[in-house]
Amino acid sequence: MSKYTITITREFGSLGRPIAHALSQKLGIEYYDRDIVDEVAKQLNLPVSQISDAEESSLGTDKEYIQDMIFDVQKDIILDLARKSSCIIVGRCSDFLLQNEENVVNIFIYAPYKARLENCIHSLEMSEDEAKRMIMKVDKARLAYHKKYAGYTPYDPLHKHLMIDSSLLGIEGTADMIAELVKRKFKDLV
Repeated sequence: MSKYTITITREFGSLGRPIAHALSQKLGIEYYDRDIVDEVAKQLNLPVSQISDAEESSLGTDKEYIQDMIFDVQKDIILDLARKSSCIIVGRCSDFLLQNEENVVNIFIYAPYKARLENCIHSLEMSEDEAKRMIMKVDKARLAYHKKYAGYTPYDPLHKHLMIDSSLLGIEGTADMIAELVKRKFKDLV
């Protein structure tokens, strides 16, 4: 059976996760994000909270070895998911990990800072101060994580097929646009 994979890398607050969810519904395929963390925790016999905390925030600390261990397990999970059936994989250097696989489309979702701040306040119900801290903290951690394991930034256009500002079309519109691209690209598989 032929299959395809969509990888989604995103800025914090750009609504990448809800866009991935909407896209999975439009295409009738699974999307994986936090499920990968759950599976890593299960395989390493560690609490999900410890995996989540270490996943992107241990670079440059004495806990970096934990992050390396998490990445190795995630790599195997991501490769296995992509080889089983068509799916969407959010983050975790999936664009890099699947670079040698067939039928992969790499998407980067971003938005202007003001739109991201508003998304964090309204969609994630954060205070303005908390939203500002989280945008800075998570973007910095994701950048360091991606550069360490992939060797390039998460928004490097040489490793993306589509880069889209989610503030232009919102969740549904962005998902519709990506779905249309996928349907055209993989017309015999969708």
